[in-house]
Amino acid sequence: MLDSNDRTIDYLRISLTERCNLRCRYCMPEEGIKNIGHDRILTLEQVFRLVKIAAGVGFKKVRLTGGEPLVRKNIAKLIADIASLPEIEDISMTTNGLLYADMAEELRDAGLKRINISLDTMHPEKYRYITRGGEYKYAQRAIFKALELQMNPVKLNVVAIKGFNDNEVLDFAELAYKYPLHVRFIEFMPIGDLDFYSQEKFIGIDAIREKIEQKYELTNDKVVTGSGPAKYYNITGGQGSLGFISPISHHFCHKCNRIRMTANGKLRSCLYYENEIDLQMALLNEQSDDKLRRLFIKAIETKPGHHQMENGWGSDNYRKMCQIGG
Repeated sequence: MLDSNDRTIDYLRISLTERCNLRCRYCMPEEGIKNIGHDRILTLEQVFRLVKIAAGVGFKKVRLTGGEPLVRKNIAKLIADIASLPEIEDISMTTNGLLYADMAEELRDAGLKRINISLDTMHPEKYRYITRGGEYKYAQRAIFKALELQMNPVKLNVVAIKGFNDNEVLDFAELAYKYPLHVRFIEFMPIGDLDFYSQEKFIGIDAIREKIEQKYELTNDKVVTGSGPAKYYNITGGQGSLGFISPISHHFCHKCNRIRMTANGKLRSCLYYENEIDLQMALLNEQSDDKLRRLFIKAIETKPGHHQMENGWGSDNYRKMCQIGG
């Protein structure tokens, strides 16, 4: 379905939970977030019903996020249900990976096509710092398990933070050179009104690419399966690729094809657009599939033409990143 800016909207990102087994400094407060309770988040049966309705509207791609989606029980059953829908062409997941290796075969067999693993550093001590206690070895294990199972393309999401991991840019590039991994550098965004963000920590994609090209030759002819805004480059002689996501320095809003659904059933048509459409209330009021369908259409029709990230998060934008879905 086309929105008011002639963009095809066919990608639904679903946050299954606000909970996480980490406390990444740019995503969640150290104390976590207030537990809204099981009765306040969508059941997996409700999620499936909404995906089925969304598929009828024209959504073809689904990404499961959190929080950390793998802390949600019975997630494999949900994946299998979504995979049974003929309209859905792709089911993917964003995860920190800590729980992934032990669940990997079950998730793949259920119908999960591929995963993105969030990884901002490959140094164990720095990993503990940025995640407030996480163990890098489990994320590393997840990466190689995904490669073993050929969950291609296996993508790594690296939030570039000046003074923290900008000295690891070439290490990540080397990882993509040695293995068939697709490393994506993401500009640090002021999301969730957390104290960890500051303008001094921002490093633009152009500076990252310039640093990489001092050692590696990049060619702009890489096509990588996915639905996001990354621009990918081959590394001459390497197995993987490098991707660059630049929401601040190079806006890609004109290509945006996504709608987000929060764990408590709110449709959010833009990461930076605080207006939300309440699906959960419609479910509680036993609204018909047709009325729920109209809510998805409304979210698409009211999707803004571009974000207002340069204006900051805003006092009315009460959610943290973990409450929206990364």
